[in-house]
Amino acid sequence: MSVYDALIVGAGPTGLSCGIELQRLGLNAVLIEKGCVVNSLYHYPVNMVFFTTPELLEIGNLPMTSLNEKPNRTEALKYYRRAADHYKLNIRQYERVLSIDGEDGCFRVSTEGRNGTVSVHEARKVILATGYYDVPNLLHVPGEDLPKVLHYYREAHPYYNHDVLVVGAKNSAAIAALELHWNGARVTLVHRGAGIATAVKYWIKPNIENRIKSGEIKAHFHSKVTAIEPDAVLLSTPEGAIRVRNDFVFALTGYRPDLEFLARTGIALEPKSQRPRTNPQTLESDRPGVYLAGVIVAGMHTNEIFIENGRFHGKAIAEAILTGLRGQ
Repeated sequence: MSVYDALIVGAGPTGLSCGIELQRLGLNAVLIEKGCVVNSLYHYPVNMVFFTTPELLEIGNLPMTSLNEKPNRTEALKYYRRAADHYKLNIRQYERVLSIDGEDGCFRVSTEGRNGTVSVHEARKVILATGYYDVPNLLHVPGEDLPKVLHYYREAHPYYNHDVLVVGAKNSAAIAALELHWNGARVTLVHRGAGIATAVKYWIKPNIENRIKSGEIKAHFHSKVTAIEPDAVLLSTPEGAIRVRNDFVFALTGYRPDLEFLARTGIALEPKSQRPRTNPQTLESDRPGVYLAGVIVAGMHTNEIFIENGRFHGKAIAEAILTGLRGQ
C-alpha cells in the first residue's frame, strides 16, 4: 500500500490547488472526491456566468481564457480539467471518505467507491477542502421531502408551463426566478426579508424588481413557507395565511459546510460561528496533521472565502506540510 505525504479530501478548485502546490514541492498526494472533479461547479446552473474575471480563478500559474470578459460554467469546467491533466494529479473520483483515523504522521483514511468497495489509504498529513455546496439550508417545514422540492437550480426548460415557487432573494434565487419566467414558467417568489437582497448582481437586481413591479413575477416579502403539499404551497404573509397553486419548489436559501463531517473528523468548531479552529498562518486545525482549505475555514460565514482567495490556501498549506514532514 502506498503511503502518501498528503491526502486531500475534495477536488474542487481549492483541492486541486493544494495538490498542485504539494507536487511543486516534491510531495506525493492523492485527492479523494465523492463526485466528479470540481463537483460543485458542475452542479451550478448550466448558463451561469462568474461574477469575476478569468485571472482570479486561475490555479497553478495556468492562464484561463474566456470568450467574454467573465468566464462561464463550461469554460471553468474545461479549465480545471486541463489543470488536473497538466499536473497529472492523482484524483480518485466518486469515492466518499468514511472516516479519518490515526494521528499526525500516520493517518488511515477509509473510503467507499461508487461500487461499494471500501479502501484504506495511508497518509502522513490530511487536507480537508470539502467546500460548502453539498449541504443546503433546509426550510424545516412539512412536505420539504416531496420529490418536487429542489435545493439546486440547473436550467429552466423542464418547468415550462408550470407553477413554480422560488424561495429566497439572493443571487441564485433571483437568477433562477428570471430564467424560469423567461422560459414560460409561472413564477412566484417568497422571501422573509423586505425585498430583493442588496448584494444581488447589479445587472440582475433591477431586472427582477421590474418583473415583480409589472406583476410578471409574483412576490411575497416578509413571508415564509409553512407547508408544502403535492399541488400547493402554504405561505404565511403580512396579509395572513394563503395557499398558492404549485408544481415545483426551488428552496434556494443557501448552503453550509458539512459540519457533521468536520465534527466526526475531530475538528473543533467555535460555538457561535461554527468556524473551525485553525492556525491562521498554516491552516492546521486543532487536530495535529489535519489542515483546512477553502471556504470551510470560514465556518458558517461562507461569504468570506471564494475561489478567488481560497485558491491561495494551497501554497501556505503545502509549505507548512513540507516543514512538518522534515521535522518528523
